[in-house]
Amino acid sequence: MSEHKASVTWKRNTPDFSYETYDRTHAWRFEGGVTLTASAAPEFMGNPELVDPESAYAASLSSCHLLSFLAIAARKKFTVDSYADHAVATLEKNAEGKLAITRVVLRPRVTFGGERIPDEAEIRKLHERAHGICFIANSVRSEVVVEPVVGAG
Repeated sequence: MSEHKASVTWKRNTPDFSYETYDRTHAWRFEGGVTLTASAAPEFMGNPELVDPESAYAASLSSCHLLSFLAIAARKKFTVDSYADHAVATLEKNAEGKLAITRVVLRPRVTFGGERIPDEAEIRKLHERAHGICFIANSVRSEVVVEPVVGAG
């Protein structure tokens, strides 16, 4: 077992406090010392230049898949030269009528180097295994779909 900690802080910086005007900017502080400035998503009156929880959720799933994929590829002696993903999280009403991230689609594009290059079937297997061991994906109720982009660059 391990624990992973983050602190979130917010302070009112306006004279009033109404839904239409309060500032959604807040800080995320992680145990390694990194601090990020975050906000609500623009659809909820947040600052579009800052990270929002919904996008961070997509990034967290994408990052976990990346790290799982790299570990599996390295153990199989495949050399990964680059990995890029554009994760998309869909916020909509779930079956209970509540707003939720109901689906996250990952579209990783991986470039391999070295002498052993996996074929498309092996790449798909690597992604399936990575998805199966990604503990973030194993922790969420949202559907997480992995659609690897394989073939010519």
